[in-house]
Amino acid sequence: MIRSAAVVGTGLIGTSVALALGRRGVTVHLIDENESAVRTAASLGAGTVGAPPDTVDLAVLAVPPAQVGPALAAHQARGLARAYTDVASVKAQPERGVAASGADAGAFIGGHPMAGRERSGPLAACATLFEGRSWVLTPTALTSRDTLNMALMMVALCGAVPVVMDSGAHDLAVARVSHTPHVVSSLLAARLLHLNPDASRLAGQGLRDMVRIAGGDLRLWTDILESNATAVAEVLAELGDDLQATVAALRGLSTGDPDERARSASLLADMLGRGITGRDRIPGKHGHPVPACTPVRVLIGDQPGELARLLVTTAELGVNIEDMTIDHSPGQESGLVELMVAHSRAHSMAQSLTEAGWHVQRLRQPTATPAPVPV
Repeated sequence: MIRSAAVVGTGLIGTSVALALGRRGVTVHLIDENESAVRTAASLGAGTVGAPPDTVDLAVLAVPPAQVGPALAAHQARGLARAYTDVASVKAQPERGVAASGADAGAFIGGHPMAGRERSGPLAACATLFEGRSWVLTPTALTSRDTLNMALMMVALCGAVPVVMDSGAHDLAVARVSHTPHVVSSLLAARLLHLNPDASRLAGQGLRDMVRIAGGDLRLWTDILESNATAVAEVLAELGDDLQATVAALRGLSTGDPDERARSASLLADMLGRGITGRDRIPGKHGHPVPACTPVRVLIGDQPGELARLLVTTAELGVNIEDMTIDHSPGQESGLVELMVAHSRAHSMAQSLTEAGWHVQRLRQPTATPAPVPV
């Protein structure tokens, strides 16, 4: 049972862990050289400032990957906790750092909660940040059973789902699902640096979705990419090959050779098809496959209570919302809410919302066969 904990580092993740543990009755002590950050975290109710008077059950090292080993050795020497874990987004480098530091590796287990935000710092923290999210644990042959059990209890208290992995497998996985997407988002956002104001007004929700994570903390992401550079470079090299093939196919469409245009169109269709298949491999709610959905788009006014009123109406219809996005209209006091619902409920829901006075965009009628690819 975890009755007391210390959180070393009061940024977004560390403060969120502290808030989640405190909400479950754990006494939390906050340690950070940044006095402003630690006092801000304490003011949010994350815990008390300063090292505990006695050894705590668990210490969470919310520090950059390269600092995990030295921090572990230093805090073990002071007798801070019986067990230790970290929350760094790469696992092989901290594991090597722990071995090199001379610390007791049996009392340490690597950890990585698969949750975050594009904002950083304690003010962005949230006690529910980890609920329903995967939390990777990377025990080694030296990790004691008591340490593993302590980490599992912490994950449960935070409402997350534990996933036990090898550190190397973890780093390869996050290179594909987290680190490379951030690089690609940043590269795409950089294409907008010289966009003139008239063109920027054309940006819709699709672009906003693509560049949202590019707003992440610069220093944090520099550390992450340095720590997992090899794995990210491999994924980017694969992506680069696909980009070169796609560029060649697009240019092939402008040639006068019908055969070349046909081959290029086929390559583009294959690329788009592989993208759809890959996207469908991302689990939906509760880890289940993403259900086939139809978007119901509703125009709402930009005023307090409008979105809540729409969701109440939807709940009264007994329709389950699988996902939702809001696209704000540039220069207008309105927004387009896209509600993703099961195909079988979409048309009846749209009709009911219209009858209730909502402005619903007309739904596309489903087609029996996919549209042909133009050549």
